[in-house]
Amino acid sequence: MEIGISFWIGFFVFVVIMLCMDLFVFNKKESTMTMKSALVGCAFWIGMAVVFNIAIYYLLGQAKALEFLTGYLIEESLSVDNLFVFIMIFGFFKIQPKHQHKILFWGIIGAVVMRAIFIFAGVAIIEKFAWIMYIFGAFLVYTGVHMLFEKEDEKEFNPENNVMIRIFKKFIPITHDMAGENFFVRKNKILYATPFFIALLFIEISDLIFAIDSIPAVLSVSKDPFIVYTSNIFAILGLRSLYFALHGFMAYFHYLKYALSGILTFIGTKMCLNEFAVEFGHESLKISNTASLLVIISLLTISIVMSVVVKGKNNDLQPKS
Repeated sequence: MEIGISFWIGFFVFVVIMLCMDLFVFNKKESTMTMKSALVGCAFWIGMAVVFNIAIYYLLGQAKALEFLTGYLIEESLSVDNLFVFIMIFGFFKIQPKHQHKILFWGIIGAVVMRAIFIFAGVAIIEKFAWIMYIFGAFLVYTGVHMLFEKEDEKEFNPENNVMIRIFKKFIPITHDMAGENFFVRKNKILYATPFFIALLFIEISDLIFAIDSIPAVLSVSKDPFIVYTSNIFAILGLRSLYFALHGFMAYFHYLKYALSGILTFIGTKMCLNEFAVEFGHESLKISNTASLLVIISLLTISIVMSVVVKGKNNDLQPKS
């Protein structure tokens, strides 16, 4: 079965319905998301991704289902690194937890649009210039290696140094007024942007930056726009619940960056090898999606287990009062 316009319409209708229910039903009132509700949200979105994957299996076949699953896991694992940036953004602008969900919600709206642009552009470029796969692959390898040796102080967050904010200030003044939860306020007939909007702007910028890594990584698994886009969106839709669920456990993910570094490096190498195999007929060099899936799951599992074990040992070594 071919992926026609009906698949796209159906998926967009599904996304719109779920976002409307999220905003107007499940989170109608501004309140801090509890650990229980966050875990329920994570389970729900993971379950929806599994159901969607099963539907792909029956409608489009095993190969497409495997592509979706691998792409989903890649995007989900790389998105975890985004959560650390969210924490820094909300901490810097002193956004209370009860307001964070609203900012993340509208951040998702922007991500749905931006990812579509990125993915269709990426697929079009690859179809016209196959050699771009080497550039994407080399970029992912570079990013993975750089992440491995990146120092903590390189991740320090300072909006005042951001070019986008300096340009934004030239058009709209910014107020530090945190009254209410509005993105804009009007004072003396002058429109001001609030810290809530600036935080949202940085959420969108961070997603744009992470998309530069994650989309080429998923394109190494599939060049089908529908598979790439849906796997991206399902991972993004569950990102808010994942943020609140993992917020209190970030200290347990000390070794996660090594897994993400390994995933990016592996995927980048796979892109180059697979393109070389296709171009020069060396099929034995191709790395299958099944192998990619096993590598990703293994790296994530090892990093999480090591983080928990080391954290537990460090706690045991702490002097008890």
